[in-house]
Amino acid sequence: MLYKRSSALFKDAQEVIPGGVNSPVRAFKGVGGTPIFAKSAKGAYVYDEDGNRYIDYINSWGPMLLGHAFKPVVEAVKAKAESGTSFGMPTAIETEIAELAVSMVPNIDKIRFVNSGTEACMSAIRLARGFTGKEKIIKFSGCYHGHSDAFLIAAGSGGATFGTPNSPGVTQGTAKDTLLADYNNLQNVEALITANPNEIAAIIIEPVAGNMGCIPPKYGFLEGLRTLCNSNGILLIFDEVMTGFRLAKGAAQELYNVDADIVCYGKVIGGGLPVGAFAARNEIMNFLAPVGPVYQAGTLSGNPLAMAAGLAMLKAINSDDSLFKRLEDKTLYLHKGMTQVLTEFNIDHTVNRVGSMISVHFHKDPVYDFETAVNGNNETFKAFFHSMLKQGIYIAPSSFETWFITDALSYEDLDETINAVRNFAKEL
Repeated sequence: MLYKRSSALFKDAQEVIPGGVNSPVRAFKGVGGTPIFAKSAKGAYVYDEDGNRYIDYINSWGPMLLGHAFKPVVEAVKAKAESGTSFGMPTAIETEIAELAVSMVPNIDKIRFVNSGTEACMSAIRLARGFTGKEKIIKFSGCYHGHSDAFLIAAGSGGATFGTPNSPGVTQGTAKDTLLADYNNLQNVEALITANPNEIAAIIIEPVAGNMGCIPPKYGFLEGLRTLCNSNGILLIFDEVMTGFRLAKGAAQELYNVDADIVCYGKVIGGGLPVGAFAARNEIMNFLAPVGPVYQAGTLSGNPLAMAAGLAMLKAINSDDSLFKRLEDKTLYLHKGMTQVLTEFNIDHTVNRVGSMISVHFHKDPVYDFETAVNGNNETFKAFFHSMLKQGIYIAPSSFETWFITDALSYEDLDETINAVRNFAKEL
């Protein structure tokens, strides 16, 4: 494939945008090479500035559950734009999408819309602290909740120590209130709670991790967190920015039958436009201004174009009772096909899958937390990424990102992808 125009565009971009990108992973730093610049997308495919077509497995990092340029979403945005793009005033469509979201998700009474998943998680933490009167939080190594200061924390020297910043600009004062736990390790969480009695406001977690590759919760792990929170007056926050409306209509809460106290959303809920949200039962949400004392605001929150896109997406999801079965079947088909090929060629691998999220780890042992995820062979992944790219398959340019399956994928697309894996295995 030719990437002449993408290369030229990247060179120009680096002159005026840090690293040439507005989100770091897009720069291909983890895999090497020059990023491709997207020009358009439709259904399961994205097209670059050089005219190359790719079967897309990042799908804008998750929102395109029903495919790119999904007609009801596009039409809804066009129609709404004709009436004005932003008002800074309440609009009826905000209530309409809020009512639909609350009706689809178990265990929430109210929802507030913001502009990104980062903003949703940041606001959820502030709300939890305000509601409980406590300051510390527990997060999990390898789980990403946006780039808010409280979440950019690395492990300390021991299981019950304070975190330390892993990005310049994050203060020690912020870091001291974030405790780091190991994903899928209840004993580790319990030790942190014991070491910090009556100081922890919330535990925040991706119920299915997607930022160390796809990593499911072990049996009983989420239930165990719920029990620990109940016993210690701690709020459980599910970051469902990735999993929300992707794994089920009611998302991970429904899939695993575990109730969180606060739930964060993004990606699918915006239909491809910048939307985040956080939701909870009445007693918690009523702590938010203007009803309660916890302040949160946003000029473009509830933007009519974003609400129109999200409403069209949620309506389509809610009206399609076979959607999640189709998505799961397609993901399973891809899982089986890739596993068969990689096994046939004796390439060490582990494939993790939940619903329409899937990832390939080039490591023979189970991958269940960040420590086991980093054991994967990154050199093999780099070769895999570039081989797939050359064959017209676009996967995440990082071994620590899940793939997202879209309903627009055909079984012919999946077969083409599996055949590309075979070609890679032959070359390795």
